[in-house]
Amino acid sequence: MPASPRLSGAPLRRLAQFARTSVGGVALQRILRAELRIDALAGLPESARGDVPLDMRPVAGRAPRGGSGEELPAPPRPWSETTSSYVERYREGSLTPRQAVEKALEEARRLARLSPSVGPLCDYADAGALEAADRATERWKQGKPIGPLDGVPYAVKEQTAVKGMPRRGGTAFLDPSPQPEDATCVSRLWEAGAIVIGMTPMTEFGMTPNGANSKRAMPRNPHATDHIAGGSSTGSGVAVATGLVPFAIGADGGGSIRIPSALNGVFGIKPTWGRVSRYGDISTGSVAHVGPLAGSVLDLARSLELMSGHDPRDTQTWLAPPREAGSFVRGVGRGVRGMVIGVEEGEWAAASEPVQRAGREALAALEREGAKLVPVTLDLARHAPAIGYVTIACEARAALRASWREHWQEMGDDLVVSFSSLDAFGAVEYLETQRLRAGLRRELARAFERIDLLAMPSVVAPAAAVSERDMSTGFLDTTVIDGLCRFAFLCNLTGLPALSAPVGCDIFGLPLGLQLIGDAWDEATVFAAAAHLERIGAASARRPRVTARD
Repeated sequence: MPASPRLSGAPLRRLAQFARTSVGGVALQRILRAELRIDALAGLPESARGDVPLDMRPVAGRAPRGGSGEELPAPPRPWSETTSSYVERYREGSLTPRQAVEKALEEARRLARLSPSVGPLCDYADAGALEAADRATERWKQGKPIGPLDGVPYAVKEQTAVKGMPRRGGTAFLDPSPQPEDATCVSRLWEAGAIVIGMTPMTEFGMTPNGANSKRAMPRNPHATDHIAGGSSTGSGVAVATGLVPFAIGADGGGSIRIPSALNGVFGIKPTWGRVSRYGDISTGSVAHVGPLAGSVLDLARSLELMSGHDPRDTQTWLAPPREAGSFVRGVGRGVRGMVIGVEEGEWAAASEPVQRAGREALAALEREGAKLVPVTLDLARHAPAIGYVTIACEARAALRASWREHWQEMGDDLVVSFSSLDAFGAVEYLETQRLRAGLRRELARAFERIDLLAMPSVVAPAAAVSERDMSTGFLDTTVIDGLCRFAFLCNLTGLPALSAPVGCDIFGLPLGLQLIGDAWDEATVFAAAAHLERIGAASARRPRVTARD
């Protein structure tokens, strides 16, 4: 069956109208089921299935690994400001938090005025950010910073609550009133002194990974503005890639942190399920995680360190075992000597040549540094996207029942097409899919009994080209969607930590990503490998064509 063509503008609108009919919804689901390989799930053997999961507790192969005993220096500083460079400049007096925040807000607006837009913010926190920056400036004058990130600017995806800011989730109809309190991850970063400069735009309800949303002025890829920036944490990826902020908060239900990280050439991690509280975030269901994107591994580890921990308002965080404070940051210096990295050749074969080449070169570099590459076989891995599509679609459709009933006419046409096709899924099929998910969790745990990391591509291909019409009306392209999500759902379904590292560019200068997957609760080993790639120059957040001015 040939792939469906990309649709935007009037053709997409007509398809959305057809989708709202009883015949249209069923017909479209049949097409999507075939193109996204959902139909193939029914033919998998009984041995591939487990019991329906009763909880989302990640299944570990073994206990978190220790290091080799090495204590290596931090990787070199990237081209842009880092949390460390901000703090150093504050300490020496060459920059104040007030100046840093003013500059970031000014540059965010300049990037938004470009044509096409590369603006990474949809809502600006001028008053609150500048007031916080003044307090931080005074503390630095007195030599009394309140935490390791005092005065450092960052941005937050618009689905995560920031007190005094709207939380609109990429929509045109969610209540834009200021949030009454911060999400837990935001409040913890405030305690460390970090300052929110604004909210970053996302695709509508996070239901597409392509970075287009007719309800927002979405930013283009700063490496090539005629290409997508990915999503759904689109603005967070662009905010980091342009050097506007050293890190940003995103959320990942099917790759929504790792996809924009890979396409924009930055680092991003989906942590272990339950590592970061979702309190104050609109994410629901069993696959969505909150996590950071950053311009360096050290900033990624540092921000996750501060965001993590048990939260009485999110019972899923109670699953996390005790962790020694500072272990993520210390993992950055562990190196890879003796580390065993699994390579699933069947998965690598599904990636494009540029992605394969860059990823394999990075792995070869780790091998020369003392890591050991071993083959692994994961029979269910190629079915993870289909399992993920059914899971996230059914859970989102149920969670957004009232929004779909009352506001469907205010949704983008691409989301109308997607939601219209979801009613054809039944409860039995959803539960059957969860049994396959249990089999996938079991398969990954067995693999991690003998490996420390699993290496896979982040996405199938570099960022796809996009037209002005595609961006203004939204677009539907199952080939692009599947290429972006192909390697992502494996870790959303299992809850394992997964990091995307920028390991080069194609001949057109578009970034390429390598995904490093760790065992449950073992982010430190993931950081160790990613940081060593950065240390030896095999991974780096490269300066794009469009940046925030120095």
